[in-house]
Amino acid sequence: MDHTRAIILFAHGARDARWREPFDRLQAMLQAAVPDTAVRLCFLELMTPDLSTTVAELADAGIQGAVVIPVFFGQGGHLRRDLPALLDTCRHQYPGIALRAATAVGEDDEVLRAIVAYCLNQI
Repeated sequence: MDHTRAIILFAHGARDARWREPFDRLQAMLQAAVPDTAVRLCFLELMTPDLSTTVAELADAGIQGAVVIPVFFGQGGHLRRDLPALLDTCRHQYPGIALRAATAVGEDDEVLRAIVAYCLNQI
């Protein structure tokens, strides 16, 4: 197991605190699946922590690399403009941690198939 790498789940954020509940469950499920890897949840806006705070915490813990996984349905403006800018800032502030971003989870066919299965189970 690699104790120097991390997974950062990056979500939008909302004013209603209940909105984050499925993301908290996702983080817990993922952490259980990879117990020797740091799994963190952060938000673009309206909720804490933000990406910079999360990267700072991981850098302080000796993490050397992290993949940022946008838990967004698609690659809209936030992921095309905001996330790259935030990553550039974090890379400048914390050069000891290599950061890369995955595509939005909703862009993955396996995720879409899981949503199709969910929809079919509803009828």
